[in-house]
Amino acid sequence: MTQRLGRVRQAARQRKKERFTALLHHVNVDTLETAFYALKRKAAPGVDGMTWQDYEANLERNLEVLHGKVHRGGYRPQPSRRTYIPKADGRQRPLAIAALEDKIVQGACVMTLNAIYEEDFLGFSYGFRPARGPHDALDALSAAITSRKVNHILDADVRDFFGSVSQDWLIRFLEHRIGDKRIIRLIRKWLKAGILEDGIVTVADRGTGQGSVISPLLGNIYLHYVFDLWAERWRRQEARGDMIVVRYADDLVAGFEHEGDARRFLDAMRERFEAFALSLHPEKTRLIEFGRRAAADRKERGVGRPETFTFLGFTHICGKSRRGLFQLQRKTRRDRMRAKLQEIKVELRRRMHQTIPVQGRWLKQVVTGHFAYYAVPTNSRALSAFRHYVTDLWRRTLRRRSQKDGFTWERMTKLTDGWLPPPRILHPWPDQRFAVKHPR
Repeated sequence: MTQRLGRVRQAARQRKKERFTALLHHVNVDTLETAFYALKRKAAPGVDGMTWQDYEANLERNLEVLHGKVHRGGYRPQPSRRTYIPKADGRQRPLAIAALEDKIVQGACVMTLNAIYEEDFLGFSYGFRPARGPHDALDALSAAITSRKVNHILDADVRDFFGSVSQDWLIRFLEHRIGDKRIIRLIRKWLKAGILEDGIVTVADRGTGQGSVISPLLGNIYLHYVFDLWAERWRRQEARGDMIVVRYADDLVAGFEHEGDARRFLDAMRERFEAFALSLHPEKTRLIEFGRRAAADRKERGVGRPETFTFLGFTHICGKSRRGLFQLQRKTRRDRMRAKLQEIKVELRRRMHQTIPVQGRWLKQVVTGHFAYYAVPTNSRALSAFRHYVTDLWRRTLRRRSQKDGFTWERMTKLTDGWLPPPRILHPWPDQRFAVKHPR
């Protein structure tokens, strides 16, 4: 499978404008099996009610039947089940949970299409791509702000991106590279499968069903043609000074040397997005003065410290190192920390009467997971604060179990030292890791 897709990748690299007319044969039993084992074991079932464990019980036979249906045209995707998860700002994020077999076929198609589009996607696109993660995007942004001539930051947010994508434009973009009508037909089926909510199936001509296996790739393809190629051309032909771009899915950050470039780019981007059924969120899209010279320039004008912006869960701040030099500092977003602590509080209430070792093991997993993402340089205070608040929530929960208050801070300190990991930085400085991954 790897060798076959390797040849597709090589052809995509060498012939940038070629359309691939024979791709469905890569969606074979082996690819379907790989896609199946890539799924989360405990994921919520779709409308079919099929769980990962139930399907695995007769996996070989199930995959052979599924493979036959896909290749003879008898495969029919089922509607996705609508569910909602809370966002950090208190609103609800709608998700579409596909049926298990739909996830498997979508996963196999993603593996095939990635062989083509990973050769097309640009370097400043980081979201939902193989061997790229949010910390890679954070490293790239930090290294660019620190080393390039950046004086203004455009923090842009696409309003309801996954629900606004024009399906007609998406198919037209796909047909630039995909000439296999069977693959296009599969994608059309998924887009038109609909959403089941309160017993009613609704089918829209917009959106890609956020939460499905293939929707991140389709979103990247859409923004590749709508934003990435256009922004790269604008940077070469229109910008009068230095310019940087980092995109993670629908979160965009652009940096500029000149304010005039930033304002012209923002106006042009609004027009560009409107032409392709997208729009920028008016409250979350901001142009601010930010960079190595921002603090000194604003101090001369008497307008206070530079504003901050958020990206991928971190608040970015114009700070100073111990030697007095410019340092981009990153802190955990307050709303993200507050939302996480609220989740822990509710779950501790539910686990109130469990034994201390059971609670301790669960809290250790939660705090370890939090540190694994947020333990970046310059964020040690937020890590210590998070651990302190978790300790306080645990103490309050244990005190509620009995009228005898035996859980003093001294005892809780000993307890948490035995269960919770210490707050320490786990990630390297962004310029170090960026230099390793991008030697040039």
